[in-house]
Amino acid sequence: MTPDLRYPALSDLKTACKRRLPWFVWEYLDSATGTESVMRRNRAALDAVLFCPSILRGPVTPDLTTHFLGRDYAMPIGIAPVGMSGLIWPGAEAALARMAQATRLPYCLSTVATRLPEEIGPIAGDMGWFQLYPPKDPAIRADILSRARKAGFGVLVLTVDLPGPSRRERQLRAQLSIPPKLTPSMLWQIARRPSWALGTLRHGTPRLRLMEDYLRLDGNAPSTAHPGYLLRAAPDWDYLRAVRDLWDGPLVIKGVLDAQDATRLRDAGADALWVSNHGGRQFDGAPDGLSALRQIRAALGPDMPLIYDGGIESGLDVLRALACGADFTMLGRGWHHALGALGETGATHLARLLRDDLVANMVQLGVNRLAQAGTRLLDGGKLGPNSNEI
Repeated sequence: MTPDLRYPALSDLKTACKRRLPWFVWEYLDSATGTESVMRRNRAALDAVLFCPSILRGPVTPDLTTHFLGRDYAMPIGIAPVGMSGLIWPGAEAALARMAQATRLPYCLSTVATRLPEEIGPIAGDMGWFQLYPPKDPAIRADILSRARKAGFGVLVLTVDLPGPSRRERQLRAQLSIPPKLTPSMLWQIARRPSWALGTLRHGTPRLRLMEDYLRLDGNAPSTAHPGYLLRAAPDWDYLRAVRDLWDGPLVIKGVLDAQDATRLRDAGADALWVSNHGGRQFDGAPDGLSALRQIRAALGPDMPLIYDGGIESGLDVLRALACGADFTMLGRGWHHALGALGETGATHLARLLRDDLVANMVQLGVNRLAQAGTRLLDGGKLGPNSNEI
């Protein structure tokens, strides 16, 4: 049976993934913080966005190609950075980078990935983005950015919504620390998931390899510190200016929810803003991302490039985000659900599912171009402006 029949939606991949991962790994991937209300708000906000289908339009030929930050992509969907990606599925970073290059989607490597920029950059090629968690030490910051640039990453994503660690209670209950310290319970969980276990044996124990390079050089680090110690900075506007001065390519600021912040970030030299509540993993009292997206688009006008993430599970969700003001969307958990379900082929399968769903829904709306999705948007029971302009 082909994957299209067994796994016709991301929800099917998620169910299969849960069966194939050790419980402590699943809790790391699937959890948020607090009561996880942000995840529910993200989903509810997307579900509330409705369109009016169009009839008697004749043939519709959807064009998904997207020009964003100076590069052409096959569709307005990318792979968001996920920390310890190789813990979730062995070899995840390289697998996702290969898929991204083959399908022409951007892949964003996390500072706290389990592989080095020098390993992943050549695989991702011109589809490679690099995400920076702010190191405290300016010399480390400069060296990381230099390494990312030399490895071929063309876009820098600075994450600014982690002023301190979150609790993530489900991870605590699963006794998971980063990097992992194995307990007898974890070993038993691993033994029951042979595909994950054998893959981990082949690829090696998941570690924060990039930050390990610098922990050895930090004489102020506690003897018990793990590499994440070096990233516990609370960046300010001066920090942003320093990053802007160091990076000569497109700079994206990730973790923006406030329209006033968005205006100031644009004026400070950001090339794009990434509207995100971190998938609910940092602050359980945050608003849903879609409401923030609408407010930020209204404040900035039509020209500032905006990325959205938060709860996207289908091509229809992508259209919802675009209709509400996004230029591009990102998924993080979903790609790892696909890897967990089917291994490396899962990521390619998910890309095909998203593409097919985008096309099917654009046909229903009677639009040939992604930018036209908003013309079929229902707002308070009325179609959006220019609803007949196709």
